[in-house]
Amino acid sequence: MNISVKPASVSSSGSGGASMSILLYLSLAHLFNDTFQSTVVAVYPVIRDSLSLTFGQIGLIAFVYQICASVLQPVAGVLFDRYPKTWYLSAGTLSTMTGLLILAFSQSVASVMLAVVFVGLGSSVIHPEASRLTHFASGGRHGLAQSVFQVGGNFGGSIGPLLAAAIVAPYGQRYLAVFAGIAVISLLTKSPVVKWYRERLRSFRSDTLKKEVIHRVRLSKRKIYFSLFILLVLMFSKHAYSASLSSFYTFYLIEKFGVTTQQSQLFLFAFLFASAVGTFLGGPIGDRVGRKYVIWFSILGTAPFSLLMPHANLLWTCVLSVCIGVVLSSAFSAILVYAQELLPTKLGLVSGLFFGLAFGIAGIAAAILGSVADVRGLEYVYRLCAYMPLLGVVAVFLPHVKPVSRRTGG
Repeated sequence: MNISVKPASVSSSGSGGASMSILLYLSLAHLFNDTFQSTVVAVYPVIRDSLSLTFGQIGLIAFVYQICASVLQPVAGVLFDRYPKTWYLSAGTLSTMTGLLILAFSQSVASVMLAVVFVGLGSSVIHPEASRLTHFASGGRHGLAQSVFQVGGNFGGSIGPLLAAAIVAPYGQRYLAVFAGIAVISLLTKSPVVKWYRERLRSFRSDTLKKEVIHRVRLSKRKIYFSLFILLVLMFSKHAYSASLSSFYTFYLIEKFGVTTQQSQLFLFAFLFASAVGTFLGGPIGDRVGRKYVIWFSILGTAPFSLLMPHANLLWTCVLSVCIGVVLSSAFSAILVYAQELLPTKLGLVSGLFFGLAFGIAGIAAAILGSVADVRGLEYVYRLCAYMPLLGVVAVFLPHVKPVSRRTGG
């Protein structure tokens, strides 16, 4: 029996606290997942030195990883919408753990690629499913809920490089196996979410919840699809530029300023931590002032900082990267919730599509930018990518929308 689970409108006083606790557990799941993901990116210099790789090969590895983490996300989202199961999150973590173990003992480019396939598949499961469950646990405060969820991922992404600097950089690639052990802890922390979701599914099967509220927007199908197209353009702008920072920022600092690998990872931590702060702010502000304004300010507002950074010294490069992290990262929660409100009955598909595009765009951009860097140098790449946030101007074409509630059921 196929069951389509829809988000509840508000939490009762008895369940509101439970919903917030579930949001925190989902945020923790996101934290663990993105810690593993960012650790893999942060150890690219270690893998490059260990296996004597070129920038082009690093870009190809990043491409394989990002594609595996993106192409299957919309497919997984559709599967989760139509056939909800309580074990999906755990399966994703097991896949990531397998990839980390393979990567720890990889001795060839082929084995590294196999490892990132497993890590990418884990992400392709966890992102759409956890985001979908976040919407269900939101109590109607979708922007806040997504920010709580996203900030876990951003914080996890920021501590990954720190852990890589402390564990992998000084001791070697094989110490990535430590992170596979951390994945076991991640599995245990998913138990409360599994229990909550199992009870929720039983409620729907027993038809004890007679009425559900779906939040819809008053737009024609044509305007909905046009709005989705604009959101995709904005996603391209955001993540094409983000790829230059997340994949090559450490190399850029090493090449231009002569810092050590460990020092470069500290700078990467500062950027990723700033991104976590921006993510947390973006959702609640979008709930209050409107998601369109947050999206517009977040992407277009990054342009002054991105245009200045290629010409800055080391100190100002760090300062500008922190500003970019705060401003640019505030967009994703707003974009995702905006899209979910456009298609409220296809939360898994929307979550998978937008998370998948985020990874896919970043993967393609990483492969292209890696090849360009081999030919023209990383400074040229950063001067080129600095113009990407100017595409944020297209946010002016997004309609102002305010969801209205429509009840379904008996």
